Amino acid sequence: MNKEEAADLAHEKAERDAFVSGLDEGGSHYRWMKEKRYRGMFRDIEGKLQGVLGSGPFEWVDRRVFDQVFDRLTLLSVYKLMTSGAIDTLDHPIARGKEAHVFHGTDLDGRSVAVKIFHTSNAVFRNLMQYIEGDQRFGGLKRRHRDLVDIWVRKEHRNLERLKRWGLPVPQAIAVHRNVLVMEYIGTEVSPANKLREVDVERPEEVYDILLHFLAVAWQKARLVHGDFSPYNILWHDGKPVVIDVGQAVIDTHPKAREFLVRDVTRLVEWGQKQGLDVDLAEALADVLEMPLDDVEEED
Repeated sequence: MNKEEAADLAHEKAERDAFVSGLDEGGSHYRWMKEKRYRGMFRDIEGKLQGVLGSGPFEWVDRRVFDQVFDRLTLLSVYKLMTSGAIDTLDHPIARGKEAHVFHGTDLDGRSVAVKIFHTSNAVFRNLMQYIEGDQRFGGLKRRHRDLVDIWVRKEHRNLERLKRWGLPVPQAIAVHRNVLVMEYIGTEVSPANKLREVDVERPEEVYDILLHFLAVAWQKARLVHGDFSPYNILWHDGKPVVIDVGQAVIDTHPKAREFLVRDVTRLVEWGQKQGLDVDLAEALADVLEMPLDDVEEED
């Protein structure tokens, strides 16, 4: 290491130290990071959090992202996932929504992963109870916000695994801890994949058929309904659609399962019609319910 490289490393460390030392100014709720029992934990991983600390090549990252996303329990979850080997680095944000921020990260082999961190202080989760209540997989519900968040994250993780077992195009679930979900990154080295709504599809008939098949396999085989099936929740990668945001997916015995299924198929038909396709809701629903799927088998 030459003098210039050493100076750069020292500068980055000084920036991180200044960031952390300033967290407790004005009664900040990050004061806990300087407590003895947590100081060592944070020191172990701070070098792997350049993106969220806004240092190194990620100086553009808004400090408000850190304030909004990373409370004590979230950072402890990140620490747990890093020490278990599920995450090596946590870099820059690549997507954000009402419920969560998604960050680019890497695993121990340097492969890209997506790290979805669900907000723990956002009351929007109270509006999502309709997707949790009635799902037999998640009994004994508590209505405290933090409990709802943890249940929601576990639900998305299990839904991803279930859909993937039936060969459906969703990100591979990798790990989960409390409000942090690690999954396959969909995109290139340069940028995450675009959403379907942002893409001019050359062969919309093929894409429509793929997505109709997705809904049919999910319903008939995986016994799941996505619940928010729209071009906003479908990525376009390598010329194919990849369905995301499956946290709200419910099992077919859920009281509102058929209502959600009709809504999902309606949105797909509307997308197809906007692409100039001659598609019909009644026919699409019949296909989803009755499409022959004898050749579709569950994977180990």
